[in-house]
Amino acid sequence: MLVAFTLSACGSQPSLPSGERFDEPDYNYVIGPGDTMEIFVWGNQELSTTGIVRPDGKFTTRLVEDLQASGKTSTELARDIEKSYGEYVRQPVVSVIVNGFVGVPEQQVRVVGEAATPSSLPYSQHMTLLDLMIAVGGMTEFAAGNQSVLVRSHSGQQQSFGLRLDDLLKKGDISANMALKPGDIVIISESWF
Repeated sequence: MLVAFTLSACGSQPSLPSGERFDEPDYNYVIGPGDTMEIFVWGNQELSTTGIVRPDGKFTTRLVEDLQASGKTSTELARDIEKSYGEYVRQPVVSVIVNGFVGVPEQQVRVVGEAATPSSLPYSQHMTLLDLMIAVGGMTEFAAGNQSVLVRSHSGQQQSFGLRLDDLLKKGDISANMALKPGDIVIISESWF
């Protein structure tokens, strides 16, 4: 009885409506812990530096300690640094260049289960399910790709949608592809033998 319920539950996930399959989210990358940044101060090379955002989300530059970086865009952080440097330098012009991307958890896409390499990856604009599967090396031989699930938060509520990964990866059915959004979780199911 339990097996029958479990099997029927796997196939009961709704799929995304066709109009939502390729909707693009309004997206601006925000800095997260672990991101590598280059701070460039025009005309003041001695103040320019590189570094990594600490796990607490803060970053230290020359002359300024513990600036909150996590959750801000590079432009917002540059303005904060200019404001702080304004005490020491006349009209500083600062650029923040993010070189290594990790991102905040809300802007990552996660793949768990029977992925070849389960991972958490930074979301990139126009990222699709196919892009994600290439990044994680596909599925293991034990995966039940067409029973996989996408978990997406919408208006504070989590929703689950069925995926057709076998159709996409093994049969080349591009209609099974879809746009991803920041925060998406793909759960690749294991097949029952």
